Amino acid sequence: MAQMPHMASPVADDDAVDDWGRLMAAANAGPSVGGGGAYHRLLSEITVWLRRYYARRLPPAAVEDAAQEALIAVHTKRHTYSVDRPFRPWLAAIARYKWIDRLRSMSRELTDELDDNIAGVEDHGAAVTSAIVLDELLSHLKPAQATVIRLVKLEGFTIEEAAQMTGQSMSLVKVNIHRGLGRLAASVQHDDQAEV
Repeated sequence: MAQMPHMASPVADDDAVDDWGRLMAAANAGPSVGGGGAYHRLLSEITVWLRRYYARRLPPAAVEDAAQEALIAVHTKRHTYSVDRPFRPWLAAIARYKWIDRLRSMSRELTDELDDNIAGVEDHGAAVTSAIVLDELLSHLKPAQATVIRLVKLEGFTIEEAAQMTGQSMSLVKVNIHRGLGRLAASVQHDDQAEV
């Protein structure tokens, strides 16, 4: 049985974004073609990425649980991954949905009343509200526009990286960002005028 060549980790080298896609394809092909080792490696590497993703979006106490929930979702939804599409946007969509689920569950959780003398505790309420509103606004865009806006404007990827991850040309990424932001601005302006 031929072994898969060692490929650079996408966590360390964003030029190797297709590495995770190849690992998932091998894992989905089954253990007879080395998929067991590929799947273990894939889960190990995306765990690091998921922890970093949630560390920027959630309170520290919620990061590990969110990462584990996303890993479970990757496992249960792995049959939906198509080798014809880039892996990272597929993973990012799962991570984002699990992040939104986590925000919703956090908003419903009962909490103990805190002493008024607590000082120095950072308030995440505005960030959570902004994230929910932003997600709602982006849901009205074409998927190609919303995806590249999330990647470039929210997650900090370059135009070139977004093009590699989505399969769009760099010029199409720029056009989709420009048009998507224009639609968002028009939508917000329309909502503001409707309230007046």
